[in-house]
Amino acid sequence: METTTDFNVIKIERSKLNDLSLENIPFGKYFSDYMLEADYENGEWVNVEIKPYQPLLLEPSLAALHYGQAIFEGIKAYKTVNGDTVIFRPYDNFKRFNKSADRMCMPEVPEQIFIDGMKQLIALDKKWVPALDEHALYIRPFMFATDAMLGVKPSSKYKFIILLSPTGPYYAQPMKIFVEEKYTRAAPGGVGFSKNAGNYGGSMMAAKQAQKLGYDQVLWTDAFEHKWLQEVGMMNVMFIINNTAITPSLEEETILAGVTRDSVLTLLKEMGLQTEERRINIDEIIEAYKNGSLKEVFGMGTAAAIAPIKELRYKDFVMKFDTWKVAPKVKEYLSNIKYGKTEDKYNWLEKV
Repeated sequence: METTTDFNVIKIERSKLNDLSLENIPFGKYFSDYMLEADYENGEWVNVEIKPYQPLLLEPSLAALHYGQAIFEGIKAYKTVNGDTVIFRPYDNFKRFNKSADRMCMPEVPEQIFIDGMKQLIALDKKWVPALDEHALYIRPFMFATDAMLGVKPSSKYKFIILLSPTGPYYAQPMKIFVEEKYTRAAPGGVGFSKNAGNYGGSMMAAKQAQKLGYDQVLWTDAFEHKWLQEVGMMNVMFIINNTAITPSLEEETILAGVTRDSVLTLLKEMGLQTEERRINIDEIIEAYKNGSLKEVFGMGTAAAIAPIKELRYKDFVMKFDTWKVAPKVKEYLSNIKYGKTEDKYNWLEKV
């Protein structure tokens, strides 16, 4: 699909790429030459433009700073082996972004701005898409409340921005994970399914405490019994028991409907595994580990794609894993689709 809308563009004077190499660039540290910015005022989106990446001038009374109305998405664009620039499943992120907006009492961003604007932005910054294996252009659309007044109510004004950040290999070493029983990430009726800023700020204490014990992240459990499994850190989680891949269900709306999660489920079915999306209890995982049927565990997300787990600790019981067969295979399959090495039979790639 071709870009159908051309927004006003303020040109840069000099590209920052002149002073930067895209080889082995760290995640989220550097940003491209341009950004897209739009304002929501009086019930409509206005002032849509693409401009040089720059600081924002904000009021200290900004509603988002006080009451947390802020959401975002994480997407990636890739340079394929034949030189095309493609975005991986942006329409899925677009739909999820607006689902988050609805839950946070924020206006929807129209496809014209979110998708067309993203494509025009990336077209301007194509040189920022690294033409290297395991490299990508990370895309961060986000929106926040901009009323300059205090008062606990939905804002009447908002700002929507898209940033682009080149990233190098995300070599996720196998992780050590602590099963969290004290802190709670989400409960039914809450905002666990949305990518709002508060979910991430609220998760940091549990991760900090786990790191003090020598673990990389936590496996979140439900708010009531602390038995039913949710997410691992900020990623979805997958358990391979015998020939079945099991991941927590989305029905309670306590976890994110991950685009990588959905992609992995699709590919695992194609690879011949049974897949189940259902409630799963830590006791079932421990039993499967003890009887030898729990083969491997891994996280799934945009940043690392697939992150194997080498140790899982629940109370004083430690489960260790040193062999992964499914995780590396599905990671390679997914990567080959993104870089155009394998046929995109599911139409996941959107060409810029």
